[in-house]
Amino acid sequence: MNPDPDYSAAYVVLGTDSGREGHGLTFTIGRGNEVCRAAIDAMAPLIIDQDVTDLGDFARRVTHDSQLRWLGPEKGVMHLAAAAIINAAWDVVAKAAEMPVWRLLAQMSPQQIVDVVDWRYLSDALTPAEALEMLKAMEPGRDERTAHLLTAGYPAYTTGPGWLGYDDAKMIRLAKQAVADGFDQIKLKVGADLQADIHRFALARAVVGPSIRLAADANQRWDVAEAIAWMTALAPYDPWWIEEPTSPDDVLGHAAIRQGLLTAGPGGKPIRVATGEHVANRIVFKQLLQAGAIDFVQLDAARVGGVNENIAILLLAAKFGVPVCPHAGGVGLCELVQHLSMFDYIAVSGSLEQRATEYVDHLHEHFVDPAVVERARYRPPHAPGFSSQMRPESLAHYAFPDGPAWH
Repeated sequence: MNPDPDYSAAYVVLGTDSGREGHGLTFTIGRGNEVCRAAIDAMAPLIIDQDVTDLGDFARRVTHDSQLRWLGPEKGVMHLAAAAIINAAWDVVAKAAEMPVWRLLAQMSPQQIVDVVDWRYLSDALTPAEALEMLKAMEPGRDERTAHLLTAGYPAYTTGPGWLGYDDAKMIRLAKQAVADGFDQIKLKVGADLQADIHRFALARAVVGPSIRLAADANQRWDVAEAIAWMTALAPYDPWWIEEPTSPDDVLGHAAIRQGLLTAGPGGKPIRVATGEHVANRIVFKQLLQAGAIDFVQLDAARVGGVNENIAILLLAAKFGVPVCPHAGGVGLCELVQHLSMFDYIAVSGSLEQRATEYVDHLHEHFVDPAVVERARYRPPHAPGFSSQMRPESLAHYAFPDGPAWH
């Protein structure tokens, strides 16, 4: 579904009276990036000359405007724009606290965490009081989990070998390298041609052996019956999950696919269902979880309403016992989602079981504090902020339409 991406981002800088700046972005794949920029400009009057210290109030100010909600509500371009602005606010507040965002979140009290969430439309699945008790229950052990994270890092998986268009030799070389680098999960794109997918999965499984997880990603290509049939054809090669098998809005479709693949794997094992990178907001995530439609939540740092809404999604996932494996295939997404995964481990779920954050090894050179993955583990960032600030020379070179890259 994404055959010609031109990786882009709408970029926000929030200036403050202190002189500190907050940097945020929202990822796009090219055309329409200027629409995100226009949406950001439309939100500017909501935040100029306003206090940023109360991040719950700040996020609600951005997402509750009655006239702008007519263009959503809380979905699409307006929500992408809100994510960029809200994430920039977290960046500047974390810089003021002289902490990376993951650590800022992890040292907040349970009540402070609850207070930054917009609880509208969630109470039938999770109330603030329930979330508060969940967070209090996870307080013991925060220090130990932080120490473990600093020593061992956070698990990553790689999409590097799996892009459609790679010939067999390149896929084999990259898969072998991924295993040598310590990755125990590799993702392959699927959905263009069934016989080609069977060939690639068989080849990948032969190369990496039985112990490496091979996940599949269809990028929304199929209707329900086709998704079940296609993945059943790949079942002999033990796919770990099928990601985005159908429309991200189709809650019942995902549930039907999950039911159809519940015993489709080798020996009656499940082929699991994962989605989230295009899920519009916390309400759709709530419904996916309520319907038992997914085995993995793949939240995106810049698709929903920034850190605040992603905290709600992490809490929902913890309530339903579903692991979170964030999406990170895009400009700056590895830099951002690592903070959310680390916070989840320390303060929300307390678990690393069946959890891994996507890692795509490109474009990190454009960031002041790039994501670092060693031996298939994200190393916790130490620099204050959200790791979202791009290098000035990259911003100048690639700014559309006047940057040198476009001439």
